[in-house]
Amino acid sequence: MEIVVDPPGAPRLDAYLASRLKELSRARIQTLIREQHIRVNGAPAKPRDAVAGGERVTIDLPEAVPAEAAPEDIPLRVLHEDDELLVIDKAHGMVVHPAAGNPTGTLVNALLYHCRGRLSGIGGVERPGIVHRLDKDTSGCMVVAKTDAAHQSLAAQFAARETMEKIYLAVTLGTPSPADATVFTNISRHPVNRKKMAVCDPPVGKPAITDYQVMNADRVKGTALVRCHLHTGRTHQIRVHMRHLGTPIIGDPVYGRSASKVIHGVGRLMLHAWKLSFHQPSGGRVVRFEAPIPEEFAPWTAGKVRG
Repeated sequence: MEIVVDPPGAPRLDAYLASRLKELSRARIQTLIREQHIRVNGAPAKPRDAVAGGERVTIDLPEAVPAEAAPEDIPLRVLHEDDELLVIDKAHGMVVHPAAGNPTGTLVNALLYHCRGRLSGIGGVERPGIVHRLDKDTSGCMVVAKTDAAHQSLAAQFAARETMEKIYLAVTLGTPSPADATVFTNISRHPVNRKKMAVCDPPVGKPAITDYQVMNADRVKGTALVRCHLHTGRTHQIRVHMRHLGTPIIGDPVYGRSASKVIHGVGRLMLHAWKLSFHQPSGGRVVRFEAPIPEEFAPWTAGKVRG
């Protein structure tokens, strides 16, 4: 693939390519540049190299190589599968890809076994087929790409947000007010704790937009069932926004209150990726999926959720 650089808004090569190649993360682009799979005017480059416009950039995506992660026979709850992709109901507590502290037992290990290696290689050997992710403690709908073409299509849809819809259910400590509103903030890394995200003032961070609706407020327990519609996909977005409203998600070990998990007898983060819809990569028809609501949500959802 070859692209000609337009007069860029971002002066660095890696930043410019990240804005053009939505299917690749900036970290992945930096790796490809260093490994000389991305060249500028036929010559090796560096991620920080300046681009002014007019340069010819060639991108040679390497073939997927056997992943370092090993296939493991881990049961998956498959909501849909075809030649291009599969949609799963990720279990609470399952890590998406191997990392320090979680070398095995991950979704990637399960996918390598289930798909017999037939997964998109765009994410690199550590993330075969992974288009997006859910936090370890979040359950629900995830789509996985089997082909590079499907991966590119899905990644573009996640980036544009015009044909992708993600609906979550959360149980909060306290009731968000007003009961139906939009939270629009910027989110960036926490200035002190780099493992956390935080609301910040522009121009710091990136815009984050969450529509929410209170579906069931339990005044006795002081909790609420909240439907959240994501318009952007920032790390920990719903968790940060609910905390920003003063109503953290129950069972949240990072943004919640330490007592909430014990008081309500909940052994998990009460956040579930409930519904996911997008355009099928080939054919373009809209497909919709729904992950069954976990039983832990029953005290809040009984008689209140009908789709």
